[in-house]
Formats: sequence, C-alpha cells, structure tokens
Amino acid sequence: MATPMIAGAAVAAAAYAGRYGILAWQAFKARPHVPRMRRFYEGGFQSSMTRREAALILGVRESVVAEKVKEAHRRVMVANHPDAGGSHYLASKINEAKQMMLGKSNNTGSAF
Repeated sequence: MATPMIAGAAVAAAAYAGRYGILAWQAFKARPHVPRMRRFYEGGFQSSMTRREAALILGVRESVVAEKVKEAHRRVMVANHPDAGGSHYLASKINEAKQMMLGKSNNTGSAF
C-alpha cells in the first residue's frame, strides 16, 4: 500500500519540477535583451578632439590619473598598431587622445 503512494508522490514531484522548469525557461526567454558593453569606442570622430572623446577612445573616465591613461593607451595601441596591421589613422587618433588626456595637447590636431 505504501508503494503506490510513494510512486504517486514521485510522479507529482516530477510534474511540479517539469512545470517549474518550463516556467523558468519561458521567463528566461521573455526577459529584455540587454546589450553587452562595448570594450572600445565605436563611432565617428569629431573635428577637434575633446576630453570626452579622448576618454571614450582610450576606454577610461575623464578624470583619471596619468598612469591609467598610459596603461589604456598601451592596451589600445597594441590592438591597433600599424605594424601589426592596424590603421595609421586610428593610431594617430589614439595618440592624440593620449596627449589630450595627459594635458599635452598641441592644437595642430591629427595629421589626417
């Protein structure tokens, strides 16, 4: 007599677990899509470099210490260096962003 009760309880538990799994999957699929954060600045360049644009290019905050700017510059230049197949234009913009963030801005702007 106990065996049918145990079997019935097992079937009921399996049914509840299945129902919970289906509801959880539907809730997972219905959640809003949150775009992942981009690692580097993707966008057109302004005619003259601003501190905000320089920070976006290097992937740092506008108020950051010089050491972090140098680390960020190195990281971005490794990914975009002309000797490694990167663009000369992007390399000049990255260097210009570093100069802007370090306060060594020359008003001539990019060579391009």
